[in-house]
Amino acid sequence: MKKRIILAGGRGFLGDVLSRYFTGEGFEVIVLTRTVRTNSRDVSWDGRTIDSWATELEDAEAVINLAGRSVDCRYHARNRAEIMDSRVATTRVIGKAIANCCKSPRVWLNASTATIYKHTTDEAWTESGVTGATPEANDAFSIQVALAWERELLECHTPATRKAALRTAMVLGSGRNSVFPVLRRLVRFGLGGKLGTGKQFVSWIHERDFCRAVHWILMKDALAGSVNLCAPNPLRNCEMMRTFREVLGVPFGLPASRWMLEIGAFFLQTETELILKSRRVVPARLIESGFKFEFPFFREAIAHLNIEV
Repeated sequence: MKKRIILAGGRGFLGDVLSRYFTGEGFEVIVLTRTVRTNSRDVSWDGRTIDSWATELEDAEAVINLAGRSVDCRYHARNRAEIMDSRVATTRVIGKAIANCCKSPRVWLNASTATIYKHTTDEAWTESGVTGATPEANDAFSIQVALAWERELLECHTPATRKAALRTAMVLGSGRNSVFPVLRRLVRFGLGGKLGTGKQFVSWIHERDFCRAVHWILMKDALAGSVNLCAPNPLRNCEMMRTFREVLGVPFGLPASRWMLEIGAFFLQTETELILKSRRVVPARLIESGFKFEFPFFREAIAHLNIEV
């Protein structure tokens, strides 16, 4: 029999790439989703209550929880409540379902975020790095969500199941809802200059390495707790945009000052924190455990994706 992987909230960009990857690696992939697709191995769940979906967890190789409302929105009261609840409530109900299993899943990998670390343009943060909000980054709410998310995972009592929080950076891919096609389009339209000061660091990971790293963590019993999912070479925003222009053969890119970004974010119904916070994060535990990146450098990663599109 094939080993079974349960993807909770697995119908977004990351769920799709993981589903394809693990299917190709010979696993049976079951997706827990609110919107069941025909001709697929989808199982309905609401992310809040234990129902028939919970039987899928029995004797599974792994549960990978990706559920969470998109943060690409304005952080008014209703959206804040939905962002927080969609992460904490789904984590809590999965923990309860695992605790009720006769034979628990071997591993539980729960999504988290590299945004949990303190805004910095100096020291790169490993998994032992400083967490917390910085007024300059306007990230207090995001930090609150990240800490609550991981705290819920930690407090779930699942002694027979190894748990890891995937502190994931920006994932570069060509699929739906990935940031790569958006940035590529901006650069081609001549809008690929630095954003804000351009000094903020960007942590990232190619979708192929993201899938391989998730598989690696699944197989490595020593990797429990927090694990950074990012390439080992974060870069400043100005360098990132310059590299994009060079790869795409675009000679110039108009910069956008902070006030311009604030106006744009208002009309696009998003937050400038997603662009202006400096995330300088490195994957210390992955590297120490022996993981090898296929795409450790940004230029090679986007050149590969540009060919794939």
